Amino acid sequence: MTAPRTSRAGRHLKPVASARPDRPDPADLYAALDLGTNSCRMLIAQPKGSQFHVVDSFSKSVQLGQGLEATGRLSRTSMARTVGALKICQKKIHRHGVRRMRMVATEACRRAENAGEFLRLVERDTGLQLQIIKPEEEARLAVVSCAPLVSTRTEQLLVVDIGGGSTELVWIDLSRVPRLDRPRAIMRLHSGFDGAASDIPAAKVVDWISVPLGVATLKDQFEDVKDDPARFALMSWFFEENLSEFSPYNEPDQVRDGFQIIGTSGTVTTVAASHLGLKRYDRNKVDGLRMTSDQIDRVIQSYLALGPVGRREDPRIGRDRHSLIMSGAAILQALLRVWPTDRLTVADRGLREGLLYAQMSADGVLEDGPF
Repeated sequence: MTAPRTSRAGRHLKPVASARPDRPDPADLYAALDLGTNSCRMLIAQPKGSQFHVVDSFSKSVQLGQGLEATGRLSRTSMARTVGALKICQKKIHRHGVRRMRMVATEACRRAENAGEFLRLVERDTGLQLQIIKPEEEARLAVVSCAPLVSTRTEQLLVVDIGGGSTELVWIDLSRVPRLDRPRAIMRLHSGFDGAASDIPAAKVVDWISVPLGVATLKDQFEDVKDDPARFALMSWFFEENLSEFSPYNEPDQVRDGFQIIGTSGTVTTVAASHLGLKRYDRNKVDGLRMTSDQIDRVIQSYLALGPVGRREDPRIGRDRHSLIMSGAAILQALLRVWPTDRLTVADRGLREGLLYAQMSADGVLEDGPF
């Protein structure tokens, strides 16, 4: 964004330019907005040391991609619902006087025939300019968001971001990076998977893939299967079939001591909250939690035992997620079947956090200390 915009309602926004000659003030607020297939999420934050402090946030299930699988288009109802959520985001940005921001859209807008029409509608009604990002950037930002959770003992890292319309997997080799520098090496990937020239040994991206199946699109593929356990098994098998082009899939010898898998998504955090028996979600208890594959499997089996009606009433799952939790669980089960590891690190973070880290790192407002 390079020039201020005024919406039809007269609300004036000051979007961030991609490059500014003046050095940013470390006290500046940053906004990051992620419009996905199912949800609209935003964070407003301020740099704080090597991380950031969240000042305000927003998250709402908008189901932008509802019906997209069948029609190839965003429906008028889903677009109107999403614009309503974006108006709330615009008001928060204006109220906090945010000057530096980035707002992105992902798989639903990448696939929809009428995405351009939708983006023009958003700009007309809210003054916000959304950018449709490519799968590689989405994967890269998800990886960057997880940097603080990377163990110094990790040599091989798999980051999995289960979205509404797609799932991104990135396999990273950290074996050449000094142990204490491994989390920071992940952060340096914000500029690209190829890495920048540096005297410091870099994290090596072995392979990455964006599978066009997320919790919403995978669910839509098998809606005609009425038997609940059969539908779950088919979804898990189908997702695994779509991993065949991901090179580490066929290299089980890659999985050895020093392997860490980080899962970032509503599915993973919901499974973690269920495992902990939380009646009220607590990010501080979930983010960074390590779960064994047996613990994850027990939660998934409990979801299957509940059935559709039981899941709808289960407060640990929530009304917004009950219809999507089994497709997400099918993806998670497939991943744990392919890479048999006894631990998964739960990340309550993702594209928004990656957008913030990338903006702040590029502006040089984060300290270079430990995470």
